[in-house]
Amino acid sequence: MIDFRYHLVSIVAIFLALALGIILGSTTLSQSVTKGLQRQTSSLARSNEELRQSQARMEAQLKGDESFARAMGPQLVADRLNGQSVVFVETPGASNDSIEQLSALAKSAGATVTGRVTVQKKFLDDNQTGTIDELATQLRPPAMAFPEGSGPYEKAAAVLASAVVTRDGAMTGREDASAASVLGGFRQAGYVTVSGKPGQHATLAVMIAPSSLYAYEGGDSDNRALLALAAALDGTGRGTVVGGPSTAAQKGGLIAALRDSDTVKSVSSQDTVDTASGQVVTILALQNELSGRSGRYGTGSGVNGYLPSPVPAAGGNG
Repeated sequence: MIDFRYHLVSIVAIFLALALGIILGSTTLSQSVTKGLQRQTSSLARSNEELRQSQARMEAQLKGDESFARAMGPQLVADRLNGQSVVFVETPGASNDSIEQLSALAKSAGATVTGRVTVQKKFLDDNQTGTIDELATQLRPPAMAFPEGSGPYEKAAAVLASAVVTRDGAMTGREDASAASVLGGFRQAGYVTVSGKPGQHATLAVMIAPSSLYAYEGGDSDNRALLALAAALDGTGRGTVVGGPSTAAQKGGLIAALRDSDTVKSVSSQDTVDTASGQVVTILALQNELSGRSGRYGTGSGVNGYLPSPVPAAGGNG
């Protein structure tokens, strides 16, 4: 006869067997999972090492390309801007290094660098628009008429451009009373500073975009103010290029704003101006501007290519 003790022992045996099965199964599963994870870890380690090696090779290649462009740049641009002159316009937050390097390269291309105009933050202050309007009207050359509907920055841009660039070869290399008055007035008001002799009327202009975005409220209006100046420089002189680092071609940047505006039809842009190769391309873009050809160069969205295609011939400066 099967008694209660038999049932109890059977039940205990069943549970012991179940527990043992779970333990054995878990151990087997754990070993399987562990081995799988070890294989994945080894594979990831190999992939990471390959990526590190690939990155190191790319960095070495980029460093080599930069060294090549830095060393060969003066020869690559030689005689491309013979007989021309260049003025640099520095925006708030622009890289001084880029201007210095581009200035040296422009000289290697045969151009004279007249000087630099540095736009101050005060010029972009929304509270200054009334004063800027009055100052531009006061300093306007007698022969200049503002287009109907011109705002303060369009007026100021036209007046400033008339002081630093020209299409007339007879005006280059000398500063007249009007240019001195304009630059002096904007300087005394705290809107610009100058170095060199930008009033000697260059034929070409390079505007260097900020290295970081104008992220604060009103950044878009600041970009529009600077684009008004770029457009005026281009229209008054023989060509203008806006150059900046890759950040300037991102949303909110000056170059991105340029490429989204009608000004892109006449003003060239270059978004790797902080590199040696980008500086060479900026000189090529200036050369193309002399022939009335504008383009978007670099690596950002909507570019025509890294450099002009076809590359303008050496010595052919329009």
